[in-house]
Amino acid sequence: MSEPVDVPIDDVVIRLGQFLKLANLIDSGSEAKMVIAQGLVRVNDEVELRRGRQLQVGDIVVLAGNKVRVSEG
Repeated sequence: MSEPVDVPIDDVVIRLGQFLKLANLIDSGSEAKMVIAQGLVRVNDEVELRRGRQLQVGDIVVLAGNKVRVSEG
């Protein structure tokens, strides 16, 4: 898989559901809930089932072959 795309955040942490939307991997909060519940989202190479998971700078999120990294804003 290719190198992750950096997606800057404004705070120190961001919730997974918010980050998926910020990174344009999904269109809505309800879509975030669905893809996370289905086990389609990986955080740092582990399936993540919590939409409220707190992500920090350096975390890598993968959904449908798209790889993005949380970076400083």
